[in-house]
Amino acid sequence: MIESYAEALNFIHGRTKFKKIPTLDRMRLFLDRLGNPQKGLKYVHITGTNGKGSTVAMLRSMLMKAGLNVGSFTSPFITRFNERIALNAEPISDEDLTRLARKVEPVVQQLDQELPTGGPTEFEIDTAIMFCYFAEKQPDLVLLEVGIGGLYDSTNVITPLVSVITTVSWDHMKYLGDTLAKIAHQKAGIIKKGVPVVIGQLPSSACQVIMREANEKSAKVYELGKDFSAQKINRNAIKAEIVYDGDQLHHFRSNLGLAGDYQVENAAIAITTVQIVLTKLGIPVITGDLKKGLEMTRWPGRMETIISEPLVLLDGAHNLPGMQALVKTIRDDFSDREVYVLVAILADKQYELMLGELASLGNVHLMVTNFAGPGPKRPSADLATTIGEFKTKYPIQVAENWQTGFVKLSQELAADDVMIITGSLYFVSEVRKNLK
Repeated sequence: MIESYAEALNFIHGRTKFKKIPTLDRMRLFLDRLGNPQKGLKYVHITGTNGKGSTVAMLRSMLMKAGLNVGSFTSPFITRFNERIALNAEPISDEDLTRLARKVEPVVQQLDQELPTGGPTEFEIDTAIMFCYFAEKQPDLVLLEVGIGGLYDSTNVITPLVSVITTVSWDHMKYLGDTLAKIAHQKAGIIKKGVPVVIGQLPSSACQVIMREANEKSAKVYELGKDFSAQKINRNAIKAEIVYDGDQLHHFRSNLGLAGDYQVENAAIAITTVQIVLTKLGIPVITGDLKKGLEMTRWPGRMETIISEPLVLLDGAHNLPGMQALVKTIRDDFSDREVYVLVAILADKQYELMLGELASLGNVHLMVTNFAGPGPKRPSADLATTIGEFKTKYPIQVAENWQTGFVKLSQELAADDVMIITGSLYFVSEVRKNLK
């Protein structure tokens, strides 16, 4: 029997992460035994290779400004596990998490006995606890971020007010498939009959798959670049001011609280989604609320300022598209400054290509390091072995751990230089815990 918060976390983290054959049957059975806590709530369901977390953060901020009680389920966490399940941006309390882990534990044990492949995975337990928590709290809306993919993700047991697909690119190929069309097929799994879908600018092979799925399900598609758009109008500023144009809102101007050029597209997706949600709930769309919400959005580990002078930023560019987005931001906003980058990446990512992106910039001083990783099966990549491949203006440095690397780079920084600590979100989380 689970008595303490530490025991609750051990119970959750001690479960297997994946099963060989993907299925939603186990999750449905699990929820059925818990009295189907997911029923009777309203949801926005969000998937995508990158941009999910930032989009959720902007949506949450705008919807709260519009006066709604908003639940959110996100991953991974940056500081503490509890962040993943939040009500109005307040993480679930240790007491509630412990109590709900105690509630689901006997059901998990039963299913371990009954099912030939064993009971629920770690993420299925996270999802079940989240549904139980929101069934008690009854928020007006729950923003539900997919764990991996969509089709067989344990969150895919609800029918939302609107589905969102932010981006489709290479990540988790082991589980989602080795082509963009296959990855898109998994993400398109969250599209439901008659439920509108908001999508970002997707590669054509991915877009075709999603359009086909939406047509089959009679789901209206709102596509970035076609049905709505946003432009950054303050060049070279790290936090964008945007002009958004869409179905209902024209020339809507707002400042973004989240830094980085890649947030312009995420904001456009969030603004479109919020209009659909408020309209469905019969709540007027007040532009002042949307503006305030966007300006006040905070999301840890995404171009987050941890020291303002000299500027030190944390950015979880944890896969190739994320790194490409960071490189674009450096090129657009910091081209006139020297940028010192401390990077560590998980071994199961495309780390050579990611390093190559950073190495291509003439004003970047690169230092590679490593970190503990989330577990023995997912170690940090040994980046020091790859640095001979890259031709760079400044020699790439190696630090045996991030602490010595951080100290060394800090000593090299001039007042108007920038330091960016990037790579795996687990790495960024570890640094943040020690520096914030």
